[in-house]
Amino acid sequence: MAYVDGFVLAVPTKNKSSYLKLAEEMAVIFKDHGALTVVENWGDDVPDGEITSFPIAVKCEANETVVFSWITWASKEARELGMKKVMADSRMNWDNMTMPFDGKRMIFGSFETILEK
Repeated sequence: MAYVDGFVLAVPTKNKSSYLKLAEEMAVIFKDHGALTVVENWGDDVPDGEITSFPIAVKCEANETVVFSWITWASKEARELGMKKVMADSRMNWDNMTMPFDGKRMIFGSFETILEK
């Protein structure tokens, strides 16, 4: 079964194009190292909750939009090998990378796929 890295983050709405540019660059790197797909979704109908919600989880401010993203891999093993290669890739220039969002509020995790139809 597949393995998925999932991400939820808040991006300043004015930074949509710079976020997409960064996401496109990152997608190439991830795909070069074994990712099957890289999917980026810009929030359209993401309601605030009373107890919990995507906006609450990432402390989304009025001038921000929730982004929901995922990367699929063939397996957990493919993901572990791929991520090592991604992190060692010279294109991942962390020192000069400008993030168009607050990474401290990003939620992420890795998941084993248990159903896919």
